[in-house]
Amino acid sequence: MTTKILIGSLDQIPKGEARNFMVRDREIAVYHTHAGEVYATQPGCPHKMGPLADGLIGGATILCPLHDRLFDLRTGQNLSGDCTDIQIYPVSLTEDGRIAMELEPAT
Repeated sequence: MTTKILIGSLDQIPKGEARNFMVRDREIAVYHTHAGEVYATQPGCPHKMGPLADGLIGGATILCPLHDRLFDLRTGQNLSGDCTDIQIYPVSLTEDGRIAMELEPAT
């Protein structure tokens, strides 16, 4: 059974940008697209651990700022063909604009 955890307010992330949040014991990158959508992934690129929150958001993709690896924010799929996929996390918005993330219970 998953648990929803409120991790912050959408107001903390300007459109077209991302921020890192600590959720329990892990760091999560949260993206606010120009279209107003919200996504969450692991914080580092699997290639050389580039900070994905500092990357360029285009539609529902993130471009790593270090070596131009491109990932789909909806699926985590590597779109560059030369790197592994990234971990994504389910997130949603509450009626009052807060970001809720679904996590498995701690073991």
